[in-house]
Amino acid sequence: MVSVTIDEQSLEVEAGSTVLQAAERLGIEIPTFCYLKRLPALASCRMCLVEIEGQRRLQPSCATAVTDGMVVRTNTPLIDETRSSMLDMLLANHPLDCPICDKGGECELQDMVMAYGPRESRFRDAKRVFHSEDIRLSPVIIMNVNRCIQCQRCVRMCEDVVGAVALGTIEKGMDTAVTGFEGSLASCDQCGNCVEVCPVGALMSFPYRYKARPWDLVETDTVCPHCGTGCQLTVGTRKGEFMRVRSKWDEGLNRETLCVRGRFGLDFVESRDRIKRPMIRRDGALVPVSWDEAGDYLRLGLSAVESKAAGGLASPRLPNEVLYQFQKLMRTVFRTNNIDCSSRWSTPFETLGPLVAGFYTRAPLEEVIGNDCVLVVGGNVTDENPVTEYLLRDSARRRQTGLLMLSARPSRLDADARVVVRVRPGGEAASLAAVVAGLVAAAGQALPRDVFADRGATSGGPEATAESNGPDRLVAALLEGRSVTVLVSADLLRSPEARATLQQLRNLLQLLRILGKDLAMQFLFDRANQLGAWDMGVLSAALPGLRPVNDDAARTALVRAWGAEIPPEPGADLDAMLALCNEGRVGALYIAGSDPLMAYPDRGFVKRALDATDLLIVQDTFLTDTVGVADVVLPAAGYGEETGTFTNNEGRIQKVCKFREPAFEARGNLAIFDFVAALRNQALQPSMQGEIFREIARLVPAYQGLTGGLGADGAFTTADPTPPAGEFFAPPPNPNAADRLMLVTGNCLFHNGYLSERSEILNTVADDPYVEMSAWDAAQLCLSDRDQVVVRSAQGELRAQLKVNRHFPPGLVFVPENYRDLRLNSLMRRGEYPCPVEVQKAHAAFATGVGARPENRGQGIAELPGSSP
Repeated sequence: MVSVTIDEQSLEVEAGSTVLQAAERLGIEIPTFCYLKRLPALASCRMCLVEIEGQRRLQPSCATAVTDGMVVRTNTPLIDETRSSMLDMLLANHPLDCPICDKGGECELQDMVMAYGPRESRFRDAKRVFHSEDIRLSPVIIMNVNRCIQCQRCVRMCEDVVGAVALGTIEKGMDTAVTGFEGSLASCDQCGNCVEVCPVGALMSFPYRYKARPWDLVETDTVCPHCGTGCQLTVGTRKGEFMRVRSKWDEGLNRETLCVRGRFGLDFVESRDRIKRPMIRRDGALVPVSWDEAGDYLRLGLSAVESKAAGGLASPRLPNEVLYQFQKLMRTVFRTNNIDCSSRWSTPFETLGPLVAGFYTRAPLEEVIGNDCVLVVGGNVTDENPVTEYLLRDSARRRQTGLLMLSARPSRLDADARVVVRVRPGGEAASLAAVVAGLVAAAGQALPRDVFADRGATSGGPEATAESNGPDRLVAALLEGRSVTVLVSADLLRSPEARATLQQLRNLLQLLRILGKDLAMQFLFDRANQLGAWDMGVLSAALPGLRPVNDDAARTALVRAWGAEIPPEPGADLDAMLALCNEGRVGALYIAGSDPLMAYPDRGFVKRALDATDLLIVQDTFLTDTVGVADVVLPAAGYGEETGTFTNNEGRIQKVCKFREPAFEARGNLAIFDFVAALRNQALQPSMQGEIFREIARLVPAYQGLTGGLGADGAFTTADPTPPAGEFFAPPPNPNAADRLMLVTGNCLFHNGYLSERSEILNTVADDPYVEMSAWDAAQLCLSDRDQVVVRSAQGELRAQLKVNRHFPPGLVFVPENYRDLRLNSLMRRGEYPCPVEVQKAHAAFATGVGARPENRGQGIAELPGSSP
């Protein structure tokens, strides 16, 4: 620690702290333009100059480190004159168009001039003009270069935080101008973080332009609904109409940064694709009715199927209180544990439960990624959790965290990683087994002798990676680090090998713990409240708190609290429920906010199952494919139309706040559950959001002690990891080398699920539906970038534009799951992932006829390196 005196106030700070940081701790305000906390100091604006005793010249406080005994003054006449002169120089060329500038009322230059500026300018020359009109850099970003004060916040934010490198500067001195490549931002993320950090009106949001002034807005702090990172949002509305989204630098884990979906994708709330009134099926068609008519129809329908099994599916985008009440409704009113919370996979709880209970770290992401090593397993962080990617990049660059990547798909983080291992699609389990075997071999005498005794866990070393030494380099990095964090993509749950992958993850985590590593583990969910859905017990085999259904003590405690019996045996997950529907054994299937007909693999199987259900109840906000086959449709309030809480990937619980009224005749989700329960002559108590939250805080162990008064940064749920009792799993068989193209899916950068497709703004920046593959495969198939191609499986086919990615490994085909028109799940077969496919030019497919198969593999299947002819 070093001692410093600033304006006659003394304190001790850590060595390496800057004068500006020390002044902030004392509550002394020093003006800045170019400085941002999360960016390296630039010291170009000279607004933060201070006097330091013993030094002849003023020094920039943002870049000057404190030394022991330093004496600093921040408000002398010389400093005041210097600040005024700097502002006068900025205003010399700055257009005085504040009345029409979108930044008016929240412009930092305005504020600085009022506080420190000259009352009259000494400059009389004509102002420099770069362009007479604003430049449209992209569909969402517009620029007035004349207003730029050359702080370069936008350039540094784009390169150092986002990693896109889409902005740069040209010329020098007072002629410096910020621009995109050839005056365009066509290749950037369109995240708008440059707009957020711009202190003036140089960079502006085009969708918000000329719509409102900041003093006209009613601003509501809430949480982003697009992925599990859980970014803080401030939503601005004007007379009830959605206007814009921004984020606050001092709140939330994202600290002002947002991705394109969070900043520009919230206009989906105003989609015209709303369910306006309840609907029931008459003569084969859905017809709008009143709530009373829907209730009468539903009462008769429920009575007719009372003797059959029921099932429920709820979306992990719904708030905790809604999810908790849904599983209570299913268990106490419908008397079933047939419950699930994912429309894309069935959760292997018998493996997942012990993994989460034994290792999940409920702590700030910034803390857990500060470990020596961070291993990211599966998925693509750039597309699934963009702001998490920003934080990981920052940790790798500024904190020297060793970033380790193991996945089938490349991501932008690979450029900052210490080790990158590409695996074949579906080969994650075998790759992890190879890492475990390598750790055991390298640790040798450091391990207890009986760790893997008679388990077969070290037998063989599967050839699972594209790089033969990939696992070895991972092993070396993991052994070197004293602390290790494992981040697991939820995309791994798509595969039928998910159980084996989770088992090998558990082996790895147990082994790292035995080796004395300081260990952390979190999932990277692409749905806003997936962890909350698990915690709330929206699972066929788990009660709230992730306690097994057949845990008598846990079940008895809930029975006592709820005043109703709970079935004692685990129920059916989504796949098993759909199979029961196909067999005619399900009377009522209740779907809340989910669209399995669009999302679950094997669309034909799902369609047959839903058609075979006696009574299909769909409660949703928007018209979906599943709504189209329902018997009863109940319009529900959407995001921003009811209050509640989300639990993000960190285990942080945050408020989701209401900023608009439910549209048309929609009712709150909780009110609809009460409505349905009353039709069965039962009541759900409590039924109000605040009361339900208090019940959750009383009955769910990780949430105990929480109160409704969550702060701006929310509050962390708690965990007491109980490591599994020394059970290790044998490695999976060596994967067969695929000689066909294998299709995988996931989110793309501009969309998340199908909800964001209802955003008109996102649709202006998002790519058209595309098929992504390696340059090697494209060359083998005589395909070029932007060709129209057909992707065909044994189940079906789709047509889209080809995107050649030189970073893709051979044999991998990626199609984003976010485009409704593609009907991607029509290509997939239940229980098969990744999906074998053929790819052809679209015109070639038409020439051979729809559904025709090529005469030989060279026409439609890329021959992989090393595969047999």
